[in-house]
Parts: sequence; structure tokens; C-alpha cells
Amino acid sequence: MAGPGDLSAEAVEDLLSAHAPDTDFSALNDSDRARIAWMLPGVEEVVGLDHLVSAMASGESHAGDGVLRCYVGYEPSGKAHIGWLVQALTLRRMLDSGANVLIFLADWHAWVNDKFGGDMDKIRTTARYMEEIFRVLLGNPAEGEGSGELRFLYASELMESGDYWATVLRCSKNMSLARVRRTFSIMGRGEDAADDDTSKFFYPAMQAADIFEMHIDIAIGGMDQRKAHMYMRDVADRYGWTKATCVHTPIISSLRASGARMESFDHKMSKSDPEGAVLLHDGPDELRGKLRKAFLDPDDSDSPVHELVEQIILPELSSLTITPDPKYGEPSTWDDPAALRKALAAGDVHPLDYKLAVADALAGLLAPLAEHFAATPDLLDAVTVITGD
Repeated sequence: MAGPGDLSAEAVEDLLSAHAPDTDFSALNDSDRARIAWMLPGVEEVVGLDHLVSAMASGESHAGDGVLRCYVGYEPSGKAHIGWLVQALTLRRMLDSGANVLIFLADWHAWVNDKFGGDMDKIRTTARYMEEIFRVLLGNPAEGEGSGELRFLYASELMESGDYWATVLRCSKNMSLARVRRTFSIMGRGEDAADDDTSKFFYPAMQAADIFEMHIDIAIGGMDQRKAHMYMRDVADRYGWTKATCVHTPIISSLRASGARMESFDHKMSKSDPEGAVLLHDGPDELRGKLRKAFLDPDDSDSPVHELVEQIILPELSSLTITPDPKYGEPSTWDDPAALRKALAAGDVHPLDYKLAVADALAGLLAPLAEHFAATPDLLDAVTVITGD
């Protein structure tokens, strides 16, 4: 399997300069520079990479034991969609680079956010299903607290510590209600969400406290989680606490999105819109049916179909093969997104052939997950009962 050691010196420098042009890497040896560079392909933004550089150079991670801890948090709220695979690609690279990867199952956060009507049994059943999803997506790595290992932790476990709630209060101190309201998009809600529910005001402070209490070095989230990470960094500045490096991955748009990109992330794929979302359990026929209807204007460079190719298929498979009906042409293989978009605009590639090729490529990538749940269906069946789909 490929890893940091497979990057050329030129590739390392290109990746570091592209994602962190103002960061000083001179304290790192070649091996550690390659480890950081390996983490970055496919990432949309990195904030505060200086912490990671310092931790590697000194051998002192946030916890002080030299183990770099990377985390991503998820509310257990239903079946997984293809956007999870984007983050799984980055998480695999973190494992390859020797980070301990923590999947944080935010059961109490889901309760605050009214998932499943606050039914904690349903929330935790869904969380156990999510554990299985990530084991498969990450290739069933070794589990534990060491470097290059995978961990799962529930918010309810973290909250057993009295120190946690003291940290939540500190994260809330001197934050205005207006400042907190501006973060509510991390819950997928508007700024009036807490008018009748004070618990929602604690959500951003809880998310910041999670990072501090778990001694996280690298906080991963989609671009829609950026406000939560910036809130955390503001808190850290106030108290002189360690600021985790924040890694933000791209958002996959709804299949029905017109290509417009908005600050509110109204375009993002959501399982609440079944026709606009590619679920990780969709079979080949379902994928073809959904991709047939996906927005694609050959003259428009913004399309969810392009996003699937650029953010998932090419990183995973290196190329995409498009096979038209033989009477209309020969198969063609593409590894350059710009050249593919140009061929679409010129009419050299038919949009429907392109969409079906994307659907078939996704079906191949999702086959291991389908095989896993075919052999052990209990958790998926339980979530299907809970969600009703």
C-alpha cells in the first residue's frame, strides 16, 4: 500500500506549499515533512498547521505522550451518505501518517439537536452502525490508542468526567449570544434555533470542549464545521490552551444542486433529500437511477457529478473509464478532470455516458460495504427500522 514514503521530494514540497505557504517546516526532517504532506491531498483548507509541525518537531503531542490524535465527530442521525467517504479518504491518510484516529460518536450532541426526537436508544443504535461503517471504509485497521490505530468514543463516555463540564463552562464564558448564534449552521439550523431551547446554546461550547478534553492535535470536519473550529480556536486564544490544527474537507453537493455555492451550505448533500443523496447502501441500479437525474450542464464546471469524480473516484481509482454504446464510440479513460470537462463541453463525451460511468465506479467502491452488511445485516436492519427507509 502507498504511504508517505512513496511521495517524491518534489511532491512533498508542492503539497506543503499549496496548503500552507506561510508555515515554516524547517524544524522537520524529511520523513515528518512527508507525513504531513501525505495528509493533505483532497483537503480544502488547513488552519493552524503550525501546531502539528511543532508537535512533530518536539515529539510532544497535545496529550504530551508523542501520539498525534486526530478526530472527527458525527451525530448519529441516520444512514450514511457518500460524503462520509470523502472524510474517510483523509482519515486513511491520517492513519498512514501515524496519527491515532478517533471517530467521536456524539450521542448527546444528537440529542441536543433533536435527532430521532431525542430517543437515546435510537441514537446509540445508529452510533453502533456508524462504527461498522467506518471500520469498513477505513479497511479494518488495528484498534487502540497507539499511533496509526483507530478508536471510537461516545460523547456520553467523555461526559462522565466532571472536568468536561467545567471545560464546557469555560468555553461558554464571555461568548456573546450573537457569537454563538452565528455557529448554529454547524447543527444545520438557523440562528433562531435556540429561541425555545436553551440547550442549543451549549452545542458550540460542547464541540470545543470535546477537542480540548480529548487532547486533539488534528480536528477534521467538512467545510460546514469551520465555524465550530474557529470558535474553538477563539477559546484557546483566551485561555492560552493548545489550538488543534483544523483540517477541512470539501462538501459534496446534492445531486440536484445547480452548481451554485453558498456560504450557508444549502447546496450540500443530505440524506433527508433521498433523491439528491447517494447513500452508501445504494445498489448499482439505484446509483444509476440517481445519477441519471443529477444536475450536469456540459458548459458549467460546477456539478455534483464532477465533485464525485474529483473528490472520490479519482483519489480512489486514479482514473474513470467511460463506456458508450459501441455504435457511438469506443471506451475512453480519464485521469484529468479539466480535460474531461473540456471533452464534455466539446461533445466528445456524452453526459449520460459520463453519469453512468460515475454510478458504476461508485458501485465498485461501495461493494465491500455491501458485502459486509449482507453478511452481518443486524445493525443496518435496525437503523432501517428506525429511519423508515
